[in-house]
Amino acid sequence: MTETKKSIHGEWSSRFAFILAATGSAVGLGNIWKFPYITGENGGGAFVIIYLVCILAIGIPIMMAETLMGRRGRQSPINTMKDLAKEAGADENWHLLGWLGVIAGFLILSYYSVIAGWAGAYVLKSVTGSFFDGSAAEIKSLFDSFIASPLQLMFWHTLFMAVTMYVVSQGVKGGIERAVRFLMPSLFFILILMVGYAMSSGGYEQGLEFLFYPDFSEVTGESVLTAMGHAFFTLSLGMGAIMVYGSYLPKGISIGKTAILIAGADTAVALLAGIAIFPIVFANGLEPSSGPGLLFQSLPIAFGNMGGGFIFGTLFFILLVFAALSSSISLIEPAVAWLVENRNMSREMACLWSGVITWLVGLGTVFSFNIGSEFKIFDKTIFDLLDYLTANLMLPIGGFCIAVFAGWIMKAEHTREELAPSAAWHYALWKFLVCFVSPAAVFFVFLNVIGIL
Repeated sequence: MTETKKSIHGEWSSRFAFILAATGSAVGLGNIWKFPYITGENGGGAFVIIYLVCILAIGIPIMMAETLMGRRGRQSPINTMKDLAKEAGADENWHLLGWLGVIAGFLILSYYSVIAGWAGAYVLKSVTGSFFDGSAAEIKSLFDSFIASPLQLMFWHTLFMAVTMYVVSQGVKGGIERAVRFLMPSLFFILILMVGYAMSSGGYEQGLEFLFYPDFSEVTGESVLTAMGHAFFTLSLGMGAIMVYGSYLPKGISIGKTAILIAGADTAVALLAGIAIFPIVFANGLEPSSGPGLLFQSLPIAFGNMGGGFIFGTLFFILLVFAALSSSISLIEPAVAWLVENRNMSREMACLWSGVITWLVGLGTVFSFNIGSEFKIFDKTIFDLLDYLTANLMLPIGGFCIAVFAGWIMKAEHTREELAPSAAWHYALWKFLVCFVSPAAVFFVFLNVIGIL
């Protein structure tokens, strides 16, 4: 089906470009914000080991499945699933999996943009010295007053969405590829600088011991399920991003090797973030298990009271903005691709419509932290509801269905063709993992998040 078929949106110029783009999609606030604090909450080194096993057994097989489906379909996730289901002789309702991914990515970006805006605001706060010599109470008050202002949150949300849509409007090579060629090397460079600074912070050995020394007495069943869930979510699986990026991947490029490199780079960023953050946390007597507040409340205390904190605090929040932007451009791309294919829109007009609607939905998240904080649906604010629906329901369902479709519905000769060249035992291992291990693991994560386990 795909020997001569080309995506109307263009292709990546090389495998390296795809690796940068897919790594950019995977690397986001989850790596630099969420991974350090959930590691802190779950005992450190033992959690890291479990997380790495989950990346290998769950993340990489599903990433390979989603990429090969995208390359075979060469369209937006919705149209790709429609064609693949027809090719496999399967129920046409499989195209709903494409819709699930597109809608999930759209909803995630609506609140992701707001949180990314916080990082942008904190770059400015760091530059202006807002953290300098601040006490814990003062830093907390600074954060509380910031999120209590709908106008401030709206401004940063608008700015972040505008930058995202501009990049996407420039196309695959001229926009997305050009952006990630700058963002990803810059992100790694800043991370290395942060690690270098952490080495002189006074808490380096303690931070490394916490991150890498395994104490399995701290591991619980909840820890294992948390590691499974984060390994799955951190690779941007189940939201259409990897599928649409895969549709721009030229023939002849090994999907297996590429997926391993992407997962490795994504994991390296998460580990480097931990190596950079925990020494600073320990050197300043902070609590590594302080939860989501570690980033916007605990770390500013450290940056405001240490030598060079002005420089490295600014660099750290610039790093967050880069990570967020590299992910955000992949979250909206599936919707933009569908509008271009099905509504005969120019790419610029598709970006404008997608961006405005995403921005409007994002206002619900903006108001969730201030004037609309009392408005609840199922006892959740709009932000909490969107986060729960996407991360806890839509993505696990999407990932499970991708594994089932690639492993059980697609014909073996088609998946083998897309994964070639690969040794017979490589294909057999992938087939076993994607048919049995990955869907079972995602299913257990799903049961956990809905409260059955």
